[in-house]
Amino acid sequence: MRGGPEPDVDPAILDEIDDAALPGGERRGADIPLGVTGPDQDEDMALTVVPDTPDLEVETDEVAAGADAGVGVEPPPYLSPSSASAFDHCPRRWKFKYVDRLPEPSGQPALVGTFAHRVLELLCELPPEGRTQDTAKALARECWPEMAADPEFAALELDADGERAFRWQGWLAIAGLWTLEDPSDVDVVATERKVSADLGEVPFLGIVDRLDRRNGQLVVSDYKSGTVPRLRFRGDKIQQVLLYAAAINEHEGELPDRARLLYLGQRIIDIPVTPRRLEDATGALAETWGAVGTACSAGEFEAKPGVLCGWCPFAEQCPEGRAELETRLANGNLPDHAPARVLVA
Repeated sequence: MRGGPEPDVDPAILDEIDDAALPGGERRGADIPLGVTGPDQDEDMALTVVPDTPDLEVETDEVAAGADAGVGVEPPPYLSPSSASAFDHCPRRWKFKYVDRLPEPSGQPALVGTFAHRVLELLCELPPEGRTQDTAKALARECWPEMAADPEFAALELDADGERAFRWQGWLAIAGLWTLEDPSDVDVVATERKVSADLGEVPFLGIVDRLDRRNGQLVVSDYKSGTVPRLRFRGDKIQQVLLYAAAINEHEGELPDRARLLYLGQRIIDIPVTPRRLEDATGALAETWGAVGTACSAGEFEAKPGVLCGWCPFAEQCPEGRAELETRLANGNLPDHAPARVLVA
């Protein structure tokens, strides 16, 4: 099962959290004709998009548990894109999750993404002629008992209407693939390809949603069920697929030509894989790896308070996080729907 680490934050509050929300209650785009417009505004990134329509990863890192502040711990055996991103956003939250092993519920948006990923994985394993929306509906029905039995799904405590809305959100994400491409036209090389490699001196592990051949080129494709972030906030996700490309090159001896983020039902972000971009992505990963090693050696993991404290499941254990919540509440800028608001309200 796959899911994302991002909290359930309203994109209007924090639009850089691009897996924070799914399409609304109306069906959109399942039968919209395919089409591609010109590049996005950032010419340097060469972003190809499809028209707007009214948006995972397995975490397997192992870190020694039971660390106290100021006591060194063993660093993780590798970094994945999600664990590296988590550390960059807040080392303290990273410690709570990966060192102390405190439970972190996935939340409904991430579980909807997990469900959609699973159905699309099975769909793209079929011969091209079998990749239809009717087949996707049948696969969704087959996959539903697995999701319904997931303890994290049960923890949502959805009533009949809530479960129906969950299934509808899942279908919107699945059907959103057809607004971006016709999957029967895709030359699928592999799905859910696990790759491990040393990128520079960093042990890296990732799971690639899909590898394709397009006009003779090898392409890394990654599904996203959240909303498309604004241009200046896309760096994390673009870095993720570039790291996948670098790992594929090290793992299989062939460098992908392109990397794509498929924001289901919305747009494709498509970039060429270039030496400069790979150097930037692997360089950033090396910086994070070094910072992880320093923090683990010292047993000191700094907090980075901010708006995300309102969605942090560990805010109660973090003095800086609680102080941030109190300040935001006093200033009137702690959203009513922020889950951690109950700690200070």
